[in-house]
Amino acid sequence: MKISRMHIVTQAVLLITGLAMLFPFFWMIATSFKTGREVFSLSLIPQNPTMENYQELFTNSNFPLWFLNSVLCGFIVTLSTLFFDSLVGYTFAKYRFRGKKLIFILILSTMMIPTEMLVIPWFIMSNDLGWANTYWGIIFPGMMSGFGTFLMRQFFDSVPNDLIDAGRIDGLNEFDIWRRICMPLVKPALSALAIFTFVGNWNAFLWPLIVINDIYKYTLPVGLSFFNGEFQTEWEMVMTGASVATIPVLIIYLIFQKQIIKGIALTGIKG
Repeated sequence: MKISRMHIVTQAVLLITGLAMLFPFFWMIATSFKTGREVFSLSLIPQNPTMENYQELFTNSNFPLWFLNSVLCGFIVTLSTLFFDSLVGYTFAKYRFRGKKLIFILILSTMMIPTEMLVIPWFIMSNDLGWANTYWGIIFPGMMSGFGTFLMRQFFDSVPNDLIDAGRIDGLNEFDIWRRICMPLVKPALSALAIFTFVGNWNAFLWPLIVINDIYKYTLPVGLSFFNGEFQTEWEMVMTGASVATIPVLIIYLIFQKQIIKGIALTGIKG
């Protein structure tokens, strides 16, 4: 089989681009095995690899607690987003009511508002309701999303109405139709939304930093900033924590990569 010159050039460009994108990841892992004196050396590979950074991270810091806080908040927000956004998306896809288009446009418009503009009203609300410095304060802004509503609406719109009518004829109520008939048909969208939501909350820094002032309630990104001192930054510890923090995201992607790719691909062709 003859391989064209253009194919070789394309594969070479993709390989170089892939290596360039992976280099920061390799550098982060390599730095986690370096000592404080070796961090700024030009060598990528540690001259004297050590596990002391990992031992220090898990024994002499609150990293395990921060890790659990991030898992808890990310898990609750993901479940909430899947439940509420799928319900709202199903409503917009399969029901007719006055003001439907206007309400949907208003929901989509929230996607254009930067998070930085929302933290002040969020903080005022959480403070008035007594949610400041609590896990609930971290969770409530992400329990629903405009993107999730849009994504689920696009997928529910493709579910045949005949299936829904058949469910009603069989005596199913609207909630059971949504749960038993429609939800199994939009699994790619649910998988993609779950992963985007979890990763987004896993990496969230600004809002948890503002609403939480108890070190024992920090999430992982906020906790890692604890290693940034006023006069010195422990880069080896920051990179060690970041290396461990990427493990759940990598595991999720490796397990659900087919669903992610399928969900993204199908989203682009839904009308």
